[in-house]
Amino acid sequence: MWKSILCAAALVAAASGAATAQTKPEADQMKLVGYNDLQGRAAYQPTIHEQNGRWIAYIGHHGGSDAVPKPLDPLTGKHEDNGTSIIDVTDPRHPKYLHHIPGEPGLYEQGGAQMVRVCDGKTLPKGDPKKTYMLRTFGNSAHEIWDVTAPAKPELLVRIEGVDGTHKNWWECDTGIAYLVSGAPGWRVHRLTQVYDLSDPEHPVFIRNFGLVGQEPGATMTPVPTELHGPISTGPQGNRIYFGYGTDKNGILQIVDREKLLKGAREPTPANLLYPQVGRLDLSAFNGAHTVFPVPSMPIAEFAHDAQPTRDIVVITDEALASECQEPRQMVWFVDVTTEARPMVISSWTVPQESGNFCARGGRFGTHSSNENMTPIFYKRLMFFAHFNAGVRVLDIRDPYHPREAAHYIPAVTPRGDKRCATVDGKEHCAKVIQTNNVEVDNRGYIYIVDRAGNGMHILELTGAARRIADWSKAEK
Repeated sequence: MWKSILCAAALVAAASGAATAQTKPEADQMKLVGYNDLQGRAAYQPTIHEQNGRWIAYIGHHGGSDAVPKPLDPLTGKHEDNGTSIIDVTDPRHPKYLHHIPGEPGLYEQGGAQMVRVCDGKTLPKGDPKKTYMLRTFGNSAHEIWDVTAPAKPELLVRIEGVDGTHKNWWECDTGIAYLVSGAPGWRVHRLTQVYDLSDPEHPVFIRNFGLVGQEPGATMTPVPTELHGPISTGPQGNRIYFGYGTDKNGILQIVDREKLLKGAREPTPANLLYPQVGRLDLSAFNGAHTVFPVPSMPIAEFAHDAQPTRDIVVITDEALASECQEPRQMVWFVDVTTEARPMVISSWTVPQESGNFCARGGRFGTHSSNENMTPIFYKRLMFFAHFNAGVRVLDIRDPYHPREAAHYIPAVTPRGDKRCATVDGKEHCAKVIQTNNVEVDNRGYIYIVDRAGNGMHILELTGAARRIADWSKAEK
């Protein structure tokens, strides 16, 4: 099967006159396990969840493209707006497409259902212990909760409407508290945090709106602070929420006391918005904060004999937006937040452009996102970064002062891949190119990468020295 994909990709590239640099995979200490084309849909967030002895991948999608606004769903025989793909990956070598839930009509960022989170009813305080629930965005106009107990036959339970803009949500499965990225009436940005109690998924309870001072209704601060991209919560045990604001510029890392956020005064006054904040780092005008991934109490081998042998780290990943390097480089930043009131960048990392002549390959080059599953197989050892036309990159983060690449994989373009165009020096040219958009890992140790240009989902595993860095004693079967 893989040979046929590669041959077809080569023919597509040759016929279109596109760059041929990615007509075959490039790998170092990673190998391909399985593949699904996701019906050619541009993909964003993958979430891999074990339920009732099966492993199910839930994939959020961007809206359709100009070339294919509504791809064909072979299971229904209908052309459908991009939404959510549900795939059985119990056997990662033979992933099985189970169902597609259409999303909001619209192209690119204006449609689809980009974000997806999944919780079991047995872990939610008020959920049905026999059910599994999926939280997803519906374009920019709503959030939805689905019963996915039978993943091939999902049922809509609740829709939270009245929002203007959505994005990268977080859902605490042990408490039910959800941090929904939304636009709310009166606020000065299209993405802020709406906190909900979803412990009973069928009866959402609104708690409060939250954002940066200057974003709230009635504020006059100029410029308006950059809008939210997404949070990651450490739950009641860690009592911290890390918010990332910005995409490719004017990024902000905000560290928030979770208990104060949930129990503090809810009126969005400057004082009330500042009350739960314990730390903040403003990045340069050149960089955003797409994903802010906490790695607390990192043991630092070099500091083993020091009075302070550990550090609390947050790994910030920017998002590249412009094709062919027509913007400042978006990359990875390691931030020491041990003293929360005074965070400091201690290192950075990027793929060297010359290692693959990536600026000339077409499409975006630079980071987009990191994995978010904190499986103990990899946590505090390895992190995985989606790097657009440079594929997925695996970093050894055991020494966050000196992160180093441990492995990488760049897929071959596929027949369904969408082209990416750019105008450089007054000349437009287009290329079919890999655009690895997001990456996630499961609790078995498999790595899932999905593509923004419709090149599908690749399931990978580590090999060689990179594999030996992981703790496989913690892997689930």
